[in-house]
Amino acid sequence: MNILIHWLVSAIAIVITAYILPGVSVSGLGAALILAVVLGLINAILRPMLLLLTLPINVITLGLFTLIINALLVLLADSIVTGFNVEGFLPALIFAVILTFVRGILSSLVDGDKGDK
Repeated sequence: MNILIHWLVSAIAIVITAYILPGVSVSGLGAALILAVVLGLINAILRPMLLLLTLPINVITLGLFTLIINALLVLLADSIVTGFNVEGFLPALIFAVILTFVRGILSSLVDGDKGDK
């Protein structure tokens, strides 16, 4: 049940972030749900390998190259999911950063009182 809640939270965060940003569009909640799955799989499978391969560059840039990797993964998801459109690299970069914050805020609201018990 917990994974379904996090999946819905991610989809809602995607819709909110796409609504905020110009240059990023999601055709609806269905596309956001699919995008949440695709981004989850990309982040679980490709991202660790890319971070390992680019470790020297990440060390030199103090981790800022990770933002570039995140933007490239968003562009990859754009090419996979049909209801999701990103108009370029900069909107993908900003989308990745804002999505992280929105998902964190929504997750903290959903999981808010679990730490007190």
